Amino acid sequence: MNAQAAAKPAVLPTRDGVGASCVALPDGPWTRIGDFLVQRFAQQPREVWQQRMDDGEVVDEHGVKVTAERPYQPRLRVYYYRSIKTEPRIPFDEVLLFRDDHLAVVDKPHFLPVLPSGQYLQETVLVRLKRKLGIDAIVPIHRIDRDTAGIVMFSLQPATRDAYHGLFRQHAVHKTYQAIAPWRPELQFPLSRESRLAPAAHFMQQCEVPGVANSLTHIHLLEVHGELARYALHPVTGHRHQLRVHMAALGMPILNDGIYPELTPEGQSDYDRPLQLLAQSIAFQDPLTGLPRQFNSQRYLTLI
Repeated sequence: MNAQAAAKPAVLPTRDGVGASCVALPDGPWTRIGDFLVQRFAQQPREVWQQRMDDGEVVDEHGVKVTAERPYQPRLRVYYYRSIKTEPRIPFDEVLLFRDDHLAVVDKPHFLPVLPSGQYLQETVLVRLKRKLGIDAIVPIHRIDRDTAGIVMFSLQPATRDAYHGLFRQHAVHKTYQAIAPWRPELQFPLSRESRLAPAAHFMQQCEVPGVANSLTHIHLLEVHGELARYALHPVTGHRHQLRVHMAALGMPILNDGIYPELTPEGQSDYDRPLQLLAQSIAFQDPLTGLPRQFNSQRYLTLI
């Protein structure tokens, strides 16, 4: 379980834009907290955890320092700083399009993750934005894939955060994406794809399965150039990889998609071949002011 300054942020302060992560100790055979941490986070050697604890960078939910020999206590929350020894810079910059007392709107480039995960920590929109604005309480209101470029909204105020989250729960946000994909002249546009999505055998993928539909996407044809076309995609629901799965299921996998329809071996990102999917715009009625708002990406997918 991870928490970016979500619970008791004073236990460990934000450091260089990175909030403390948290793990709740599960029931298990461990007798010492240090043994659990080494086993649970095996990518970090024991000596790294020992140094963190010696430096006072591992504490419990009460702010009490955790040592390697401290007796194990199930359900205790332990806070620590994630660190990655070598994290190369992603050579693309996010653009801050808008900011007021409650919202920040960012135009995200391809390849840059929204949140820290796995091998990405400093090179994420969230951490970059925290460092840029000097606000620790920032959290994303919604997310888009690392491979996708375009609009992402962030909440700056915990007191008004749920009002904006509520827009997504109520499907009151109108999102428009653009994609470059194969041209299927036998299909009639506009069309809608409605299906049930579920996790696939590989954790990286989602798939369509029989059952009551839980995802819906409206697809419009914008222009055709040879064997490729530009499409406008309007997701009504917001399931993980929904647009990528729906387009692949229609025989129109998004150009440069390394996950659908087939998963390619993961390696170093090919910056010359970004996924041709753009979160182009987002529109809604502001829950605080009642005024209409729309934010548009400055990025553009080139149909060659």
